Amino acid sequence: MRLLIVEEDASSRQSLGRLLGEAGYTVESEGDPERALARAMAEEFDLILCDVKMAAMDGLTFVRRFRAGGGSALIIVMTASGNEDDALAAMQEGAYDYLQKPFKPDAVILIVRKAEERERLRREVEALRSTLGMGAVRDLVISQSKAMRDVLELAGRVARHNTAVLITGESGTGKEVVARAIHRMSPRSEGSFIAINCAAIPEQLLESELFGHIKGAFIGATADHPGLFELTDGGTLLLDEIADLPQALQAKLLRVLEEGEVRRLGAREQRKIDVRVLAATGRSMEEAIETGEFRSDLYYRLNVVRLHIPPLRERPEDIPELLTHFARQMAQRLGRPVSITPSALAALTNHAWSGNVRELRNSLERAAVLSAGGLLDSKDFALSNGASPAQNGSVSGSLDLRSQVEAVEREAIQRALQAAKGNRRQAASLLGISLRTLFYKLRRVPAT
Repeated sequence: MRLLIVEEDASSRQSLGRLLGEAGYTVESEGDPERALARAMAEEFDLILCDVKMAAMDGLTFVRRFRAGGGSALIIVMTASGNEDDALAAMQEGAYDYLQKPFKPDAVILIVRKAEERERLRREVEALRSTLGMGAVRDLVISQSKAMRDVLELAGRVARHNTAVLITGESGTGKEVVARAIHRMSPRSEGSFIAINCAAIPEQLLESELFGHIKGAFIGATADHPGLFELTDGGTLLLDEIADLPQALQAKLLRVLEEGEVRRLGAREQRKIDVRVLAATGRSMEEAIETGEFRSDLYYRLNVVRLHIPPLRERPEDIPELLTHFARQMAQRLGRPVSITPSALAALTNHAWSGNVRELRNSLERAAVLSAGGLLDSKDFALSNGASPAQNGSVSGSLDLRSQVEAVEREAIQRALQAAKGNRRQAASLLGISLRTLFYKLRRVPAT
């Protein structure tokens, strides 16, 4: 274990350092608590022994500032006889235990050994949780490609911390799936995971959904209503399509993230919350900032770590395993076997899936439902001439009018979204329809 002693009295600092050094520990010491705090935040220490009574900074302040800055090392505070109240106050702020002066060598070694054992158990539990989490994630995120393995490796590293993560990628690549994987691998895995699409709900309703409201806050508010931040307390909240969050709500979200408190619409009091926020978007956040649609300060608050999910066309080696996974799900749902011929597998692997994993899954489901048998061939997917099933517009070769209309609408929406670089409001204007109508059509006939 690597220890840091924070003690202004040079004699006490040296004697304690010598005792712990002889016991086999790596010991560093600082007489200046400000410098000690800076080192504690910048370096890896397993245990910090900090005096309660110091002129430059008292031990209670040290503990409070260390924990507020994200420091995770165990802290043992040292106090003179009669100052136990100060030590107990420090423990309420996050200290592990306290040690009374003058020191008894056996007592010092005993309390440090206890702290060492606790740290060892904590690391074992963390490793076990990570192993179990990765096992669950392997069932959640189906991947063989190096690109996705790199994404999951980074996701596993950030999962154990409360670090903000921005997940980017095209529509249908599986951004929410990766967010769920982060939640499963995190210490919050037993808490709630809730996802909300910031682009799919009108601004007035979205504010109430996120932050809640009290009775009488607006017309129709007949009862108190907790928002998603309150409902996710202790868990993980995914803000999907974050680039489309209305500007009025961006300022409020930033305040919640910085203060760790939320205020319901119409209420005066703030409510303390403990929520990890993940954000996802298919748009360029940098462009949204340049056009003034998104606040740069909120962007930097959300984009501490970025995970980019590559499109399916850049990782075709994932397609066979994805198909096997989805076919197993379809077989359970339909109550009959679902399998794919080698020629169909080759065609599906070589196909350019503009709608990514979502389109691949939907295409397989359509083929499985409409096929007379359980063995699916290329013709069941209608991939001739390089057209994807979503673009083909026919159902089992019949001239189904609804399917053809939906295919035309889907193609028009896709072109408009591409021309508008993902801006739904601008895409609706190009299509000559209202934003509400576009949202409805996206839910009914998803763009691929």
